[in-house]
Amino acid sequence: MNKQRLANLLGLAQRAGRIISGEELVVKAIQTGQAKLVFLAQDASPNLSKKINDKSRYYQVEVTTVFSTLELSTAIGRSRKVLAVTDAGFTKKMRSMMQ
Repeated sequence: MNKQRLANLLGLAQRAGRIISGEELVVKAIQTGQAKLVFLAQDASPNLSKKINDKSRYYQVEVTTVFSTLELSTAIGRSRKVLAVTDAGFTKKMRSMMQ
């Protein structure tokens, strides 16, 4: 898996407006079915990790922890620990890159 290419794709999705970031907005996106794929920082707090993983498991949304907080923040250009991709096309490409 090429993390740099995946980070570049995340940045592209951000510029295209297909990323929701921030804890509360991501939880809301998971609950409403907008979130197709959730990126959670490897070094996120245990409380945040449990909250996101529990919601995602209940609503059957895939969660991936391939990036650290710094890598996620650099990829989208703002400081975030969790973000959700809302576009099916971006999600499909990201999943194929992670295999």
